[in-house]
Amino acid sequence: MSETRRTAAAGFATRQVHAGTDWAEASPRALPIFLTAGFRFDDVDAAADHFRTGAGFGYTRTGNPTIDALERRLADLEGGAEAVFVASGQAAVSVALLALVGAGDHIVCANQVYEGTRGLLLDNLARLGIETTFVADVADPDAWRAARRPTTRAFFAESISNARNDVLDIAAISAVADEHGIPLVVDNTFATPYLLRPIEHGAAVVVHSASKFLAGQGAALGGVVVDDGRFDAGRSGSLFPHLVAASRSGGPSVAERHGGRARIGYLRETVAPRLGPSASPLNAFLVAQGVETLSLRVREQSRSALTIARWLAERPEVARVDYAGLPTHPHHPIARRYLPRGYGSVFQATLAGGEPAARRLIETLEVFTHMTHLGDVRSLVLHPASTSHAHLDETGREAVGVAPGTVRFSIGIEDADDLVADLERGLRAASLARPEVAVEVLG
Repeated sequence: MSETRRTAAAGFATRQVHAGTDWAEASPRALPIFLTAGFRFDDVDAAADHFRTGAGFGYTRTGNPTIDALERRLADLEGGAEAVFVASGQAAVSVALLALVGAGDHIVCANQVYEGTRGLLLDNLARLGIETTFVADVADPDAWRAARRPTTRAFFAESISNARNDVLDIAAISAVADEHGIPLVVDNTFATPYLLRPIEHGAAVVVHSASKFLAGQGAALGGVVVDDGRFDAGRSGSLFPHLVAASRSGGPSVAERHGGRARIGYLRETVAPRLGPSASPLNAFLVAQGVETLSLRVREQSRSALTIARWLAERPEVARVDYAGLPTHPHHPIARRYLPRGYGSVFQATLAGGEPAARRLIETLEVFTHMTHLGDVRSLVLHPASTSHAHLDETGREAVGVAPGTVRFSIGIEDADDLVADLERGLRAASLARPEVAVEVLG
């Protein structure tokens, strides 16, 4: 029925809902925002086909054209077969792991990870009967091999760690995982696919906090899971029975329906929609807009970060700079192999004056923004010991390279000279926080 016939004799309340909802098809050049909870079906057969096969769009929690376009773009950029976009980076890690592990299973994880990930593993997944072993030396394949158990179902690590800048030897660690048919899941948030594509080096699954570099503007939350599409049911099916067993109704298994894409198919159909970390189409649009300038931003941010890290390393107020782009970093040789386009733009520096100096530096900075975020076009600063790592004891903080005087920097797109000038003012102020300097000034 046409809009005119449907609304001609209708009352006001009916017309305010239905008038103007017939529109001509258009082909916008920019990605359109399909900001709707659901989609109209042409007829009963079309609705039944959607629920039977998943084809088309019915409800945004299970699929949306804006989100679908972003997923295809991110899968392409990461060199993967398929991607699923969810509400946050934490959601991406959660659904990626829950697509692989269940009660009684085991995960091997790098000790250098985002503290939200550590909390997920030790607090949330542990309550579900899922155990985790942490590997201190992420570059040592034998350490990963020794940590594996017969119940291990996933290896997890960050390509560039938050925030000590340990760099994962993806090829070496994925080879250990592959010996046993186990997927290596890599959080590639810090590197982005512009600097590094873990799937090309053997990783099976990649996750991102899309809120960071992919979006870039700090306005939207989102996360993504990208799968390599190479699940081998014959080799790994016994480890993942939920992927190879018949459905509850006796129908074909996930692997039979999706083949090598069984992991991501199960995540899309069963894990993400049922746990419900649904992404907003508006956020998908904002992330997609950010991705269009990803290479430009990350290239400049990495260049500025290297300049600033080198400058900080020469300052007497700074005891240590943890940046993989510096020859002094223990993982610099690995970084040179995996990161030829740049070493990223997030790193940490530890001030000689300890916590008082770090506090004075942060509170003096004017160009840097003090906030818990990274990957923004704006340069950001944070004191990990009192924020992101505050719940760890001193030994735990030392193990991940966080000292009382440690400051984390995320370098934006501002002029590097302006950032250096801002840091110089901050370091001068920080030097006054050292007791011996304060005594000299008072004298």
